[in-house]
Amino acid sequence: MRGGRRRSKGCLSGRRETGPWFGDSEAGVAVAGEELRKRLIRQQRLIRQQRLIRQQRLIRQRLIRQRLIRQRLIMINKLDDLLTHIGTGKWSYMHILPLCYSFWIDVMQAMNGAFMAPKLNFSCRPPAHAAGRSTPISALNESVLLNNVTQGVPILPRTLCTYSAEDPVTGGEVEEGKCTEWDFDNSTFSSTVTSEFELVCGWEYLRALYTSIYMFGVFFGSPLNGFLADKYGRKPLVLIGALAFVFLATISTWLPNLSALLVARFLLGLLQPNTANTGYILAIEVAELATAPPSHHAVHPWAIGVNGPGRLAYLIRDWIDAAAHRGPIGTRVVMLPFFWFMDESPRWLAVRGDHDRAVKILQKAGKWNKVPLPPEDEVKALMRQELPPTKAKCEDRSMKTVVTSFFQNAAILFRTPKLRLITSVMYLDYLVLAMVYYGLSLSGGNLSSDPFVYMVLSGLMEIPAYTGAYPLVAKFGRRIPTVMCCFVSGAALLVLTGVPKGYSTVIVTLALVGKMSITAAYQVAIFYSSELFPTEVRSRGVGRFHALQGWLMARPSLLISWDPPTPRHRP
Repeated sequence: MRGGRRRSKGCLSGRRETGPWFGDSEAGVAVAGEELRKRLIRQQRLIRQQRLIRQQRLIRQRLIRQRLIRQRLIMINKLDDLLTHIGTGKWSYMHILPLCYSFWIDVMQAMNGAFMAPKLNFSCRPPAHAAGRSTPISALNESVLLNNVTQGVPILPRTLCTYSAEDPVTGGEVEEGKCTEWDFDNSTFSSTVTSEFELVCGWEYLRALYTSIYMFGVFFGSPLNGFLADKYGRKPLVLIGALAFVFLATISTWLPNLSALLVARFLLGLLQPNTANTGYILAIEVAELATAPPSHHAVHPWAIGVNGPGRLAYLIRDWIDAAAHRGPIGTRVVMLPFFWFMDESPRWLAVRGDHDRAVKILQKAGKWNKVPLPPEDEVKALMRQELPPTKAKCEDRSMKTVVTSFFQNAAILFRTPKLRLITSVMYLDYLVLAMVYYGLSLSGGNLSSDPFVYMVLSGLMEIPAYTGAYPLVAKFGRRIPTVMCCFVSGAALLVLTGVPKGYSTVIVTLALVGKMSITAAYQVAIFYSSELFPTEVRSRGVGRFHALQGWLMARPSLLISWDPPTPRHRP
């Protein structure tokens, strides 16, 4: 025990002798701290090396990107290459979005005649002094006469829109009066232009004129708009036309008489090309040629707008309320901020010789799309080389010069052999396409028992037509898809002529197939013509095609209304 205690004490005393415990602990902490410091230094050195490697990698990538951009800028030798370099980005879509909304509004006005001024069943309302002794003759669809017996008096068949008054004493017929008031069938529509202004019995042509006068406005407005757009620019025409269209579409719902309403309809048609034609051309000219089809997607709202009148007419049966929804609620006011950011077409500015303004717009486009541009001097030299200034000097022009310039502008599309060929072929193409397209679009009452459903389906069929046209154009070009779509549409309509009237489903199906095919052909023809014409006459070329379309659509309905089919009378 004692020895053990001694050994234990000796051990303790020996441990204290060889080195105290606290002295060993301080030395260990110092060594550990030194090792930790060295480890931190190594980690910081490694982090700096990794950061330097990442920075060098980013610098190499930036240099490679800048080298590629310089190579692309060196390859730019014309304005189209510069626009392709800028690409289609935020700046381009700032021009395409207002166009989409404009198409949606324009088609609502162009197609609403089928529901705003439809053909209604009506019956003659005799005057108050003859109400107890008259026999009005009613009309059902203006084709089959129905005798409306009043007070049990025998019916004497007469012409439409008249009544026969009998002597209350003798009971014999003494006079035949002409109706001045009518009762209309309001089972489908609660109120229309037809019933509001009583467009029956000799006034039917005004019902047809309600639709036709809009297209007459398009006929006169398209060439005028094309001339003004080529002379004063795309942006002013689009902005002024949009604001004026909103104003007229809104006040047309409160006009007191039919004459004022028809004048407003004509002015609306006159203004439609300002946004439809010029806006479309502006969207084409601000997009790169390689990806120009994204600007063609702006016509999809047209397809949505085609079925818009059918949906609105089904939900809103009063023409004033429906027009109000097409006016104040569906206005372009919400698109005014986009018009603020919209720029003039740099192609048009370059053609007109305004190179300084064109360069500023291209620099803005490159900034918005985050794409560097060549120096300003190089861009101006490119414009002077590719598109020399052609700005007309308008000072001190005599009347003879003005008249000569007018006729020269009128014949500008036939000035050269190439322009004559393009104009002649495209005019014939538009002639056929416009007749078939609008004929099928406005024939819901003739092809289907439910015009609302037909109009909605007709608009829906245009969406795959527009969408399917782009891959066809990209793969086969312009001519082959146009011919192929026209052939399919013609075959469907040719088969439709042999289908009996009882097969309504087959008739509607064939009509919709024809509508989809002709819509695709129409779309290809529109942007084909916008690509064929030079920049300085592009608006006039496309505008005159739409004028031809307006002329074709205005004449048939008026001819039918002036010379209606002879109704069948009962013996």
